[in-house]
Amino acid sequence: MAEIALTHDYLTQRGGAERVVLSMLSGFPGSPLYTSLYEPSLTFEGFADHDVRTLSLNRVRPLRREHRWSLPLLAPSFSRLHVDADVVLCSSSGWAHGVQTDGRKVVYCHSPGRWLYQRERYLRGSPQPVRWAVTALAPSLERWDRAAAASADRYVTTSRAVQQRIQDVYGIEASLVPPPHTIDTAGAQEPVPGLAPGFVLCVARLMPYKNVDAVVSAFRRLPEHRLVVVGEGPERRRLESLLGANTTLLGVVPDPQVRWLYANCAGLVAASHEDYGLTPLEAAAFGKPTAALRWGGYLDTMDEGTTAVFFDRPEPEEVAPAVQALLDRSWDASAILAHAGCFDEAAFITRLRTVVAEEAQRC
Repeated sequence: MAEIALTHDYLTQRGGAERVVLSMLSGFPGSPLYTSLYEPSLTFEGFADHDVRTLSLNRVRPLRREHRWSLPLLAPSFSRLHVDADVVLCSSSGWAHGVQTDGRKVVYCHSPGRWLYQRERYLRGSPQPVRWAVTALAPSLERWDRAAAASADRYVTTSRAVQQRIQDVYGIEASLVPPPHTIDTAGAQEPVPGLAPGFVLCVARLMPYKNVDAVVSAFRRLPEHRLVVVGEGPERRRLESLLGANTTLLGVVPDPQVRWLYANCAGLVAASHEDYGLTPLEAAAFGKPTAALRWGGYLDTMDEGTTAVFFDRPEPEEVAPAVQALLDRSWDASAILAHAGCFDEAAFITRLRTVVAEEAQRC
């Protein structure tokens, strides 16, 4: 039986990519997961049940709290990592695909590095020394990144938008294996104190490219409706200065409360520049519609008129009417649930195991 190992950039946040890695680990039980940084308190509890192996960077505690300080160090750190396995499955947004192996390397690419190819958007709000360092190192990092991509035996990705980006950046044709939603709709729910059902929900890390500021500002135009934002990140302080009286920032909340929020919201709003975007599928798993940016992965996972309304730009003047349109119409919850069922974990694992088995046969 082929020996499989996994790699991932860092485990320091609760994002869609980290949920995908947990699904990968479910598909390849017992396989080790190599990562640069691991801070259990900042990511999903499920990783504690797996064999997580960290790089030497992990000894520097401040980097585990703010991984962006480590950006100039990640390329050489992954280049020094040699993984002994028949197939190494790399979950990568720009770093973990640099691992060395004598086996086959399969890259599950969430996106070519935003830190490199979407630098202004991704690094906005980062500490100034980090921005200076990445900008100064950009030419050498780009050479490293392209070499790392070329070292892979196979590329797999999440959506047509990222598939095209991989082709444009690397000249590589990637196959599509859409990530699953993994939220447990039957799990325990815990109400959020002081919050009545019927609010609009936004679930996103508070990063510049997530455009939560546009959502928060849009609700100043919708004073009769309530917005609840779940997520944490470096934009929080700035967002607090934009809040209207009808908006609540909850930060990170436990999974039972997340399930209650999805179950009791009127709908979700998603304005992020997402390469895939799991939150509208999570909302759909509870029969809830989404007002989504007409961009990227949302075009693959949302069905306009059945599960979502779209807006064209992440600007308050476009978000607000889209949210109002979502609230004004009646939605068929059964149709939304059926759509969400097309993106379950079992289908994802089956497709990914097929890819890995094909590469293992070439060892």
